[in-house]
Amino acid sequence: MSGGAFEYSQYKIRDIHEHIQQELDKQGQEKQIEVWEKEYYEKYPEARFEEVYREDVQQIFKDGIDILKKAEVYAQRIDWFLSGDDGEDSLVSRLKSDLDKL
Repeated sequence: MSGGAFEYSQYKIRDIHEHIQQELDKQGQEKQIEVWEKEYYEKYPEARFEEVYREDVQQIFKDGIDILKKAEVYAQRIDWFLSGDDGEDSLVSRLKSDLDKL
């Protein structure tokens, strides 16, 4: 059956933590400037770069990513259990294995 009890919403959790990671990764990088924006960025050159977040904010993002990754794993394993793909023993062992991989 391959899951489906949660209508595959666990992948939305993945999208969220990947988006947060992308925000962290692009800090300080130069933005892709469209032709129609060129005049604005010439006037405000400091706006050409992506925001760099404070250390405490970056840590909140990192903590959130860790929690969301765990939530995705839990949702996936419970989804497969409720859908009949995994039994109780598989749920327990696969959950532990997936969490260990994080």
